[in-house]
Amino acid sequence: MELMRVIEERRSIRRFRDDPVSEEIINELLNAARLAPSGTNTQVSRFVVVKSPAMRAKLGTATPYTFITRAPVIFVCCCDLTAMTTRELRRAELLEAGIFEGVDVNEDMADSRARAFNQIGVEAARAYLSMNTAIAIEHMVLRAVDLGLGSCWVGGFDKEKVREILELDDSIHIVMLLPVGYPDQSPPQRPRFPVDHLVLKTV
Repeated sequence: MELMRVIEERRSIRRFRDDPVSEEIINELLNAARLAPSGTNTQVSRFVVVKSPAMRAKLGTATPYTFITRAPVIFVCCCDLTAMTTRELRRAELLEAGIFEGVDVNEDMADSRARAFNQIGVEAARAYLSMNTAIAIEHMVLRAVDLGLGSCWVGGFDKEKVREILELDDSIHIVMLLPVGYPDQSPPQRPRFPVDHLVLKTV
């Protein structure tokens, strides 16, 4: 499907058919996430793929949005907080690969920013890594539309309860739940502002 059509046809889907999602398609979605950009190529995104009805039902107890249990697969989208400790290694890999050759970069400023970034607090680090995971999630969402699937970002859930259900350790920060399946509804396009409403100024 042409990309702009995928973007235009994407909807938040909250009703799913019972049809299973194949392993091949699950891997297609994960591969779309894998190819997403991330700051300093830290590749922080991690996923728990929840398919069993019993585990989907358990996840349904951690959110008021119990429609997620009707999706044949739920991706629990996370970020690896230990990725902050590997930023320098990832940066060195980029330099070694020649990513910045012929690119205008103020090296002194870049080095200074990198040193300052390494000193940010836990909450700022969590927000930064979550932003990177969000990029990966949207890659999955758009690829899902391309494959005839629907999904819905679900952020209203008890993170500690989900952590307990899935037995995740503290180094994994849960960002979002993403139920995915074949749509059993065709919602209309939501109202959107015109483009000029989005532009603060052109200078």
